[in-house]
Amino acid sequence: MKLLFVGTHFGGGGTESHFVTLAKAMHAAGHEVAAVIRPDTPIHHGLKDSGVQLYFGVFRNAFDPRGIRAVWRACGEFRPDWIVGSFSKEYWPLAIIARLRGVKLALFKHMDYPLRPATHYFIPRLAQRFIVISNFMRDNFIARGIDPARIQILYNPLDLEYFKPDAQLRKTSREQFGYAEDDIVLGFIGAMHPDKGMLPLCDALNQAMEQMPKLKAIWVGDGLAVQDLNTKIQKGGFAPRHFWHTWAEDVRPYYAAIDMLAVPTIGRETFGRVSIEAQASGIPVLCSDNGGLPETFVPDVTGKLLPAGDVAAWRDAILEMAGDTQLRKQLQEKGRSWIAQKFSSSAIAEQLTLLLEESR
Repeated sequence: MKLLFVGTHFGGGGTESHFVTLAKAMHAAGHEVAAVIRPDTPIHHGLKDSGVQLYFGVFRNAFDPRGIRAVWRACGEFRPDWIVGSFSKEYWPLAIIARLRGVKLALFKHMDYPLRPATHYFIPRLAQRFIVISNFMRDNFIARGIDPARIQILYNPLDLEYFKPDAQLRKTSREQFGYAEDDIVLGFIGAMHPDKGMLPLCDALNQAMEQMPKLKAIWVGDGLAVQDLNTKIQKGGFAPRHFWHTWAEDVRPYYAAIDMLAVPTIGRETFGRVSIEAQASGIPVLCSDNGGLPETFVPDVTGKLLPAGDVAAWRDAILEMAGDTQLRKQLQEKGRSWIAQKFSSSAIAEQLTLLLEESR
C-alpha cells in the first residue's frame, strides 16, 4: 500500500511520537510511505533519513492554504491509497482532499475529549477508518453516540530497538545524576500538570522517604504545576532527595537511571505512553487505576495498579517495591516480553495493515 501520513504539529509529545513510530514501522513493513510535515519539528527530526518521503507544509488551522497545497501536491505526486491523519485541526481538510482525490482516509484520535458537533457527526462517517488508542476511549466515544462499527482500536506502537534495557547507559546515567549503587530511585516522566497527579505522589514519596533513607525521586518534565511541586518538595522535609530535570527529547537516560516509574494520573488518562516505554526499558510501573492506564500493563505481573490520588496506598506500594529487589526483578522480566507481544512497532504495523486491507 501507499500511505500518506499528514502531521504538521510542532510539538514533541505522545501523539507526535506515535506518528513518527507508526510511519517508520509501516515503511519497515514494506509499504510505500510519505508524510506531509512541518519543517524543523520533532516529527521532522524523527522521520529524517528514515526512508519516508517528506513533503513540507503547515496547518495553523483547518483553512491554512499552506497545508492544503502541500497535501494536494503530495497526493498528485505520490498517489497514495490512504491518507493517515492524527491531529484534529487537520481532520476537515484531509476529509475534503481525500474525497476530491478519491483516496481513502484513516484518522487517529489520541485525546479523549468530545469533538465539536459537526465534526462528531461527520468525520467518523467520512473516514473509512476512525481509530482510537484504547478501549477506554472507544467506550467513551460510543457513549457519546458514535456507531461502534465506525470506531477501531490500535494501541501505541513502540520501537523496541530504541527503548530497551541498557546496563551501560544505566551505569553512566546514575553516575551523571549522582545516584549510589544502593539508592532506590522512583521516576516521574511527563507533562507537569495538576491532573497528572504529581502532588499526591510527592506526598506519598515524602512519607515513604521517612521510612526508607535510600529512596530518592527524579521528576522529568515541565508544565503549570512545576512551582507547586517545588513548593511541596521544599516543605516535605526531604528536598535533597528530590531532583527535577526539564523535559528532554531523549528520555532513555532517565528510564535507565530509575528503578520504578510512577504514572499517578488523577485526571483522565487516555492511554499512558510512558508506561509502555518504561516496561520496554526494563522498568516496573506503578499506575493509577485511571482511564486507559490499566491497558498499558498487567497488574501484579509487570507493575502495580493503584487507586488514583490515594496517598497511603501509593506510599505503601512504593515502600513494597522499593524494599523488594526480587519483586522488581520479576516485574522487569515480565514487562519487556509482554510489551514486545502487545505494543512492538512491527506488531502494530501488522494490525494497521489488516485494518486498512479490510476496507478495500
